[in-house]
Amino acid sequence: MPETVITYIVRRLLAATGLLVIVSAITFSIFYLVPRLAGATPETLATRYVGRAATEETVKLTAERLGFYDPIAVQYWNWAKGVVVGAEYDYGSGVESCPAPCLGYSFITKQPVWPELLDRIPVTLSLAAGASLLWLLAGVATGVLSALKRGSIFDRGAMIIALAGVSLPIFFTGLLSLAIFSYQLGWTLPGGSYTPFTENPVVWSQSLILPWITLAFLFSAQYARLTRAGMLETMNEDFIRTARAKGLPERTVVVRHGLRGALTPILTIFGLDVGLLLGGAVLTEKTFSLPGLGKYAVDGIVANDLPKILGVTLVAAVFIILANLVVDLLYAVIDPRVRNQ
Repeated sequence: MPETVITYIVRRLLAATGLLVIVSAITFSIFYLVPRLAGATPETLATRYVGRAATEETVKLTAERLGFYDPIAVQYWNWAKGVVVGAEYDYGSGVESCPAPCLGYSFITKQPVWPELLDRIPVTLSLAAGASLLWLLAGVATGVLSALKRGSIFDRGAMIIALAGVSLPIFFTGLLSLAIFSYQLGWTLPGGSYTPFTENPVVWSQSLILPWITLAFLFSAQYARLTRAGMLETMNEDFIRTARAKGLPERTVVVRHGLRGALTPILTIFGLDVGLLLGGAVLTEKTFSLPGLGKYAVDGIVANDLPKILGVTLVAAVFIILANLVVDLLYAVIDPRVRNQ
């Protein structure tokens, strides 16, 4: 592997690590400092662990054991250390050991947040992987064909459908697809019937086909419009005319020269979209009652369960940073000039 590529990868990894530390510090401050600015006290947070029926002395002892009286910087350090090496929580009735990565205990379930997130990550991963593959293939293929057949009936029809896909909210298309394909025609499984891939791959795909298509319909519309615009611009460049003048097959000109030149902006938004989805497709998971990270975050917000919300936020940040890191590395493959930047 060339030295320039190794240097590029190391530089991007260091930048991603630093960004993750900054995001975690800001997120922690938002969830624990803002409530204090709004009038909440350490006793208020401690009450969520011991319940409203606890005595005032018990609440104060719990707040002291959990470190809620410490400065925000000390609290963040203890929390970050718990993420790396684990932590121990003393609620008065005994010491609870929380192995790394420890994201705290839920106010409601009194269970560690990380194992609960692990149970939901496969659902979100399944949803994001299938939907992203569909929208990438459908969107890019539609955009390329529309650019090559500019002004044709196919081009106009595809752009109208793309405009509809961008305009219609996902909860509308999701509920509509459920009503037609699940409840009336019975072609797919209804929402809330997720089956793990390891148990039954066929039922797994049947339970996710509607969320995949619904989510892909929204995103593929954006990719079709972006690919069409990029291809129209690229196919008018001088190097395309040179490639044709050399007698290269049209397929080679379109795929190896035209499409490759239009891939950079597509990779950029693809990394952002996949990273955001891996953090939880909130509307899709809520519409189809999928027990993923998005639904878990909504439940935490409704119950005002700060450790849950903080845990999902941190995991989402990790996914987004990793997705953008992969995109940066792919840039170096597509365009070697990026390696020297």
